[in-house]
Amino acid sequence: MTKTKKPSGYVIYDGPSLLDGEPIIVVALSKSGNDKTGNVVQTYIIRKDIDPLFASKTGQDFSICGNCPMRGTPNDDPKRKQAKDRPCYVVLGQGPLIVYRHYQKGGYPVANGHSAIASIGDGNTVRLGTYGDPSAVPSYVWDSLLSGSKVHLGYSHQADTPNADYRPDLCMRSADSLEEAKKAWANGERTFRVTTNINDIVKGKEILCPASKEAGKRVKCVDCGLCGGSSVNAKNIVIVAHGAGANKLQMVA
Repeated sequence: MTKTKKPSGYVIYDGPSLLDGEPIIVVALSKSGNDKTGNVVQTYIIRKDIDPLFASKTGQDFSICGNCPMRGTPNDDPKRKQAKDRPCYVVLGQGPLIVYRHYQKGGYPVANGHSAIASIGDGNTVRLGTYGDPSAVPSYVWDSLLSGSKVHLGYSHQADTPNADYRPDLCMRSADSLEEAKKAWANGERTFRVTTNINDIVKGKEILCPASKEAGKRVKCVDCGLCGGSSVNAKNIVIVAHGAGANKLQMVA
C-alpha cells in the first residue's frame, strides 16, 4: 500500500492584502534548511496571482512588502527580472518563486480554522514573514499559528502604513535609521536595525544579532527567541548588512 506523502506546507491565509486589497496568500512550510535560522516554520507571504520576480519588477510587491525601502525601484528594463537596486537579502528566484510555483500546481492544501493553523506552529519556532511583511495579513492568522509555538520571530516596516495590521508585540520594528529606532524605543517598541558599520551599535540599547557572522553565529534563530517584538523583554537587535543585496544598502535612505 502506497503511503500518501505529507504536504511540505499549507496555505494559512488566502484573501486580500491589508495594504492594497490585492490577492495574496500565506504559505507555512513545516521544515527549513536555512543555516542561519535553523529548522523553523517558515511563512511566505506572496501575491496569489503574480510570480514574485514580476511583482518586484512592476512594483506590485507593495501588496506584500508595503513601504519597505529594501524593495528596490520598479522598472521596465527588459534585461531586468526584478526591481532595480534591490537591497533585500531574500533571493526571489529561490524560496519565494519555488513556493509560488508549487502553489500554482496545487501543492499546498488549505489549513482551515484556528485548530488546523495552530497545529502547524505547535511546539515549534515560527518565523513570521520569511518573505513579505506580516502586517499585510490579518493578525488573527498569526495569533492562531503562534498559539502553541515555542518562540517566534518577525519583522515589519509597516508602522506608518494605512490599514496595515501592525503588531509590535509580535514583530520587531524594522528601523532604517538610528533616528527611527530612537522614536520607536520612545513608544515602547523593539527594533531590528541593519547597519553597514558595526561600531554604530548603541551600547545599553542594542546588541548584535547572536546568529550573525560578526557575533560568531553563537546560536541559531530556532533557539534564540530575541526577535519576538515587545512581547520579549530584551535589548534591540542590530545586524550587519548581508545577503545578495548587501552592497546596495547604502542606496536606501
